[in-house]
Amino acid sequence: MKKNNEFKNLVEQTKRREKIKKEKVDIKWIIIIVITTFVLSILLSFIANSTIPNLSLIIGIIITFTFIIIGIIFDIIGVSVTSADEAVFHSMNSRKVKGANVAVKFKKNADKTSNFCCDVIGDICGVISGAAGTTICAILVTKYNTDLLITGLLTTAIISSLTIGGKAIGKSFAINKSDIILYEFAKFISNFYH
Repeated sequence: MKKNNEFKNLVEQTKRREKIKKEKVDIKWIIIIVITTFVLSILLSFIANSTIPNLSLIIGIIITFTFIIIGIIFDIIGVSVTSADEAVFHSMNSRKVKGANVAVKFKKNADKTSNFCCDVIGDICGVISGAAGTTICAILVTKYNTDLLITGLLTTAIISSLTIGGKAIGKSFAINKSDIILYEFAKFISNFYH
C-alpha cells in the first residue's frame, strides 16, 4: 500500500512539472535532424565504401576502429550534456570563462544536443562501422580465403562488442565526469564561435 502511494505521489509530481514546463514537439528540429542525418549518412557511407575496399586490410581495420571510437566519444558527450549541472556553467559564464556560454547553450538544449551527439553521430558511426566491417569481411574472404560464415560472424561480433562495451564504459565515465566533459567540449566548440 505504501509503495502504491509513493508511485501516485511520483505521478502527481511529474504532472505538476509537465504543466510548468509544457513544451511542444519541435517539428523544425525534427526536420533539420532528419535531413542532417540523411546527408551525413550518405557522405560518410560514400567515403567509407569508396575508400575501405581500395585500402589494405590494416588501414581498413584502423578506419573501422576510428568510426567506433568517434561513436563512443560522441555518446560520452551526449550523456555528459544531459547529466551535467547547469548552475556550474552559469557561475563560470558570469566570470567570463571561455566556453562557459557555449556550455550553458548546450545544457539548455540538452535534449537536442544529446540527440545530435548520441543518435545522429553515434548511430551513423555505428552503421558505417558495420558497413566497413562487411567490407573487411569481404577482403578477408577474397584475399585470404577465409570461411565467409565464420569471418562474418567474428567481424560482426568484434565490432558490436567493441561499440557496446565502449559505450557502456563511456556512459559511466560521462555521468561521473559530466561537468568536465561538457566544459572541455564547449571550450573546444567556442573556438568556432565569433
